Amino acid sequence: MEVGRLRALLELARCGTMAAAAQALFLTPSAVSQQIAQLEDEAGVKLTERIGRRVRLTPAGHALVGYAERVMVVLDEARTELADLRSGIAGELRVAAFQSIASVVLPDTVKELRHAFPRLEIALEELEPIDGVAALRSWRTDIALIDDLSIVAGDNREKVEVVPLAEDVLYVAIATDHPLSKKPSLSVADLRHETWAIESTWSTFGALITDLCRRAGYEPRINARCRGAEMIEAMVASGCSVSIIPGLRVLRSPAGVAWVKLTPEVRRKIYVAYRRGERNHPAIKVFVEEIVGTASRLLG
Repeated sequence: MEVGRLRALLELARCGTMAAAAQALFLTPSAVSQQIAQLEDEAGVKLTERIGRRVRLTPAGHALVGYAERVMVVLDEARTELADLRSGIAGELRVAAFQSIASVVLPDTVKELRHAFPRLEIALEELEPIDGVAALRSWRTDIALIDDLSIVAGDNREKVEVVPLAEDVLYVAIATDHPLSKKPSLSVADLRHETWAIESTWSTFGALITDLCRRAGYEPRINARCRGAEMIEAMVASGCSVSIIPGLRVLRSPAGVAWVKLTPEVRRKIYVAYRRGERNHPAIKVFVEEIVGTASRLLG
């Protein structure tokens, strides 16, 4: 059975639709459908069945997914051993990272590694933490920068290993000419009469803000669902919105935005994650060591 087809089955099991699996694999839905059909021909048994727009795995499909995961782990281990036997650190290392931490630690990390290991190619992709976890588990990336908000309770992490990278304190972002901007700290309850700008592409962080407001006794009035921190900060600077933003953004604070301590304090932990079968891969080892050192120097 061809490995690419097994990957297609794994992604389909995770996503539930051909379209979502295709997007994750950078293929067309018809290409994924064809790969699944070819895999069924090789297996001699139906692996999927359609339920409306979604695709459900048959018992045979579920069984093959279990074997496919084991195959991919063994391939990771083989890739690690072969890389260790190769002279020097070389090849491609795929890294997924979310914007607030990536903009702080990745430029220096990549620069140092390019200087030390000229044959190592680092390919970066900006993904929010929850998508980085999914990319790691579906073998679309080798390293993912994630946070504890993207690791849900009861999540199966036996195939993923994490190394602590940094802690991030959340701040209230508010216009510099807003009366509340002069306060030494603000609670979520203090913002009940404000309108909010939140990140729309990262549901876990948006859900966190909404949950904080609800625990303070109100539903936030959201007037801007944005695709990035730049738009959120623009809405805040104009005085149209307030927000809660990762403290990492303070390092690149735009004009017109005041950063006020949130009380009680809310922190998130940031990690470097990789598949457990590749814990000894030379390129992954040097990357983790370099980025941890960079984070300690810049954020410590």
